[in-house]
Amino acid sequence: MAEKHIDEATGTETVGHEWDGIEELNTPLPRWWLMTFYACILFAIGYMVVYPAIPLPGGATPGMLGWTSRGQLAAETKAAEAARKPVVDALNAIAIEDLPKHPDLMKAAVSGGKAAFRVNCAACHGAGAAGSKGYPNINDDDWLWGGDLKTLETTIAHGIRYPGDAQTRQSMMPNFGRDGILNPAQVADVAAYVRSLSKLAPADAAAGRGAALFAANCVACHGTEGKGNRALGAPNLTDAIWLYGSSDADVQASITVAHAGVMPAWSAKLDGATIKMLAAYVHSLGGGEASPAAAPEAPKP
Repeated sequence: MAEKHIDEATGTETVGHEWDGIEELNTPLPRWWLMTFYACILFAIGYMVVYPAIPLPGGATPGMLGWTSRGQLAAETKAAEAARKPVVDALNAIAIEDLPKHPDLMKAAVSGGKAAFRVNCAACHGAGAAGSKGYPNINDDDWLWGGDLKTLETTIAHGIRYPGDAQTRQSMMPNFGRDGILNPAQVADVAAYVRSLSKLAPADAAAGRGAALFAANCVACHGTEGKGNRALGAPNLTDAIWLYGSSDADVQASITVAHAGVMPAWSAKLDGATIKMLAAYVHSLGGGEASPAAAPEAPKP
């Protein structure tokens, strides 16, 4: 039996190896570390017995408890739906116009709508609903089709220019430049006039020429004063709110090739109660209207 070699400096046995006069100490592991290591081994064995752990061709071993993360999710979802059911039933039983008469239900609807908005709408309108170029800011009070609860419910349910929904919101502005209805110089004049309506540009000679072109081509939808027409989804051109930009280049681009943004018809994906919640939340953001606003009068011939 080989004689043990003890390191003189530390009094610890060495492992018996030497490299260029350097020896390795056979220092024992700390007892606390060994106990922890053995406890981890026992825990792992117990876990494999109790929970799904070992992957097999037909699926993982189920474990004695039969627990799965999917099963837990299903149970939590069921519990959440049960807690939500009284509010859902109440919303299904009430016309959305009457929702403000029930403050507690309105509060619950706004809270549920906020959660639904983050899941379904924030990708386009932003987490704070401030929108971006081409995506409306829902915090302001500018509404193409109206901002009362019933109108918002209809817009959310049926979408905007959404294929396959017969009740979707429709509006179509001609491509005045691309289709040759106006030449580039005329497009520039109309843009000058449109920007002058909201005080973004002076009422100069170009705007004067544009006014005549506007009267001939645009008043049918936007009205003689450019204040729009909700029945047609035509925007108000006299305020400071511009969906696609207010610079001269932006306005000329919109006249040349009209924008036709699409919003999904959420009734194909969401239930009626959730759509009411969304309408209540959007209405609560600051720009909602108390009742349907009257559409501007049709332009006189």
